[in-house]
Amino acid sequence: MATSEAERTVLAGWRFRAGRLYGRVRHHWECLVWRPISRYLPKRLYSRSLIIVIAPMIILQSVVTLVFMERHWQMVTQRLSTAVVRDIAAIIDLTETLPQSGGDYSQLSRIAQDRLDMKIDILPPEPLPPPGPKPFFSILDQALSEEIKDQINRPFWIDTVGDSKIVEVRIQLDHNVLRVFVRRNQAYASNSHIFLVWMVGTSLLLLGIAIPFLRNQVKPITQLAEAAESFGKGRPMPPDFRPRGAEEVRRAGHAFIQMRERIERQIEQRTAMLTGVSHDLRTILTRFKLQLALSGRKADVEALNQDVNDMQAMLEGYLSFARGEALEDPGRFDLAAYFDKLGDEAKLRKRKLTTTLAGATDIHVRPNAFGRLLSNLTGNAFRYAKNIDVKSTHTRGMLRVVIDDDGPGIPADKREEVFKPFVRLDNARNLDSSGTGLGLSIARDIARGHGGDIWLEDSPLGGLRVILRVPA
Repeated sequence: MATSEAERTVLAGWRFRAGRLYGRVRHHWECLVWRPISRYLPKRLYSRSLIIVIAPMIILQSVVTLVFMERHWQMVTQRLSTAVVRDIAAIIDLTETLPQSGGDYSQLSRIAQDRLDMKIDILPPEPLPPPGPKPFFSILDQALSEEIKDQINRPFWIDTVGDSKIVEVRIQLDHNVLRVFVRRNQAYASNSHIFLVWMVGTSLLLLGIAIPFLRNQVKPITQLAEAAESFGKGRPMPPDFRPRGAEEVRRAGHAFIQMRERIERQIEQRTAMLTGVSHDLRTILTRFKLQLALSGRKADVEALNQDVNDMQAMLEGYLSFARGEALEDPGRFDLAAYFDKLGDEAKLRKRKLTTTLAGATDIHVRPNAFGRLLSNLTGNAFRYAKNIDVKSTHTRGMLRVVIDDDGPGIPADKREEVFKPFVRLDNARNLDSSGTGLGLSIARDIARGHGGDIWLEDSPLGGLRVILRVPA
């Protein structure tokens, strides 16, 4: 029993060490290898799909080419060189053993040319030319040199450099120099490039088929992403969108269409419900006002009128909230014209307003909803501050609006809470006798309906900074 416990303890220790080692290796791999490489890898699905297709093909061809060069090409060249050197050795034996009449080697030359497809010359004894520069990569030069050393074992000089179809070989004999001209394809596998041409040509043909096929498979995914992005920005679905492509992509497309329809129905039902409830309550409020007008006690009438006005303001907030969720067709919104209106409003309210516009002033949003969004944000600034600074930056399809003021601000721990419906903070900027606590809720709802958001920070002016970012 004790032995079993000891074995389990040792095994657990080895597992712990192996896990730590694996974690370290994985961490170093990600930090030193994968992260630097991933910076240069493409980010789009189409490019990555091409890499998935092309990379294995290139690796496979590289391995096949290497094996072919090392095995087949070198082996064939070695055998051809062996045969050529064997023929040269036979000519040398004939030259030295058979008597020649007065140095006449014409018969030997004729036999070598007719039977061996070589041209030979017997030169007078003279030093061999100096060795030429060796080519960087030449299987023929290496194979011929080795075979001449093995079979003939005499001083020699060969010239295989260049694109000439003839290879020159000189052998130092006892009393002469044998010069042999051999066609390159007799000693060299010169048709190997055909294999490479076929391999590369086939690869290009396969890529020519694979690239359009991949494009057609990736295109439905891209269209689905664009449709989802348009829905997130509150824009209508692209007119040419329909589920297509592979079965999984079609299922995702149908699921997206059904989800969009369910969300739109839910929004329409809730909007209709809020509108109906507000309409019914308005009717009751109208009766209250009529009864108060007929009542005789003035003090009671004033108090009840104040309550009715508060209820009226709340109903207006309900309706504004309902209108904020209603779907509206996107259109053109002119920021420059809106900022001009802000300037007029600042003069009426006797506020100091500074505006800055950078980038395009025309944006593509839901105009009425976006105007209500900006009105809610700037209205709070006008109500609680004396100096307001509004900056708009429109670059790379993103609109950023920053509103700074010198008002009382909102505590950092309350900034997220003020976006909840009907929340009013004591001693805060959204406390107002006619306020309902829906202004920032409606603003964020509209911003998120456009695919953006709103958040609050401290302002350099001493008050609150409101940052709005929406795709436009």
